[in-house]
Amino acid sequence: MTERHEPQDVSGQSFADGERIAKYLASAGVASRRDVERLITDGRVSVDGKVLDTPAFKVTGREKILVDGKPIARPERARLWRYHKPEGLVTTNKDPEGRPTIFGGMPQDMPRVVTVGRLDLNTEGLLLLTNDGELARALELPSTGLQRTYRARAYGRIEQKELDKLREGIVHEGIEYKSIIARLDRQTASNCWIDVTLTEGKNREVRRALESLGLKVNRLIRVSYGPFKLDDLGPGAIEEVEAAEILAEFGNYISDKRKPKPFARKASPPRAKVSHAKPIHAKQVLKVAPVERDPRAVRKGLDAFVDKRPDKRGSGGAKRARPTAPGVRPTGGRPISGRPGAGRPFGGKPGGSRPGGAKPSRGPRTPR
Repeated sequence: MTERHEPQDVSGQSFADGERIAKYLASAGVASRRDVERLITDGRVSVDGKVLDTPAFKVTGREKILVDGKPIARPERARLWRYHKPEGLVTTNKDPEGRPTIFGGMPQDMPRVVTVGRLDLNTEGLLLLTNDGELARALELPSTGLQRTYRARAYGRIEQKELDKLREGIVHEGIEYKSIIARLDRQTASNCWIDVTLTEGKNREVRRALESLGLKVNRLIRVSYGPFKLDDLGPGAIEEVEAAEILAEFGNYISDKRKPKPFARKASPPRAKVSHAKPIHAKQVLKVAPVERDPRAVRKGLDAFVDKRPDKRGSGGAKRARPTAPGVRPTGGRPISGRPGAGRPFGGKPGGSRPGGAKPSRGPRTPR
């Protein structure tokens, strides 16, 4: 009797029971389940040469599945990336107007991924990417309750009591927005910096909410999404989230077949045997070759959040030298007090390095 094995992918996941085609393609990172259903309705999905016209179709992973004529690989375990979206890129796979998209500069070894929500053309900051469309959909839903925090620079002047009106929710241009927490950080000559936190995430929500108060947003940065923060990730840089962190935060939203293994050991090349190795002396310094950094992984600290324009309150915006505090040397030395002898070795008097003037003589040295 021949033993039958369940079909598995390279990650060891079983697809013998089968699952609906929309969920399968969403898990493969093609798109969200709702978008996959639209692809099926448009006749862009085929299984074993048959074009589907309904999402009520189950697959096991052994079929030949094509989307727009391109084969789809089997779903892998869920992965998540933090990406610092620069200003001027469109959050989509293809733009009808030919504008550059975020996927144009992705690393070549990146799998097929979908975005968790979107950022418009002129918004920059943290954007989450995942290869699991089901996970992306769960993180987008307002019912999940993930907070999005933005740092906005807006033209105009405002007081905190006016921003507090957003806490009760507003209706702007016929669209209802739920509670928004806005905190005035600082006010410049013509602009103000505001920290905005929300959970709904509607299209252009921050811009429209501040417009309802008479402000015009001219720069918008998303600094956090749920537990994930932008931190010092430079514009255009991308960094994968650890599997243990994904499970700790969103394990309930990932299918058992897609859950990553947090403690899986990565295969490492075998160590080369060194013959006639000499011990290294404690005072011997090892010279390490400089590490070549990926330009996409350059971190620029908090420069992305700072208004680099000159302060109009000063004289022409020029940077003035910091005045020296009284009692401090210009080179950053020790403070100088007004008492006599301060600043000299041992606090002595002129004429010697010890109290009492000249250094005393020890007399003739007796030979041994």
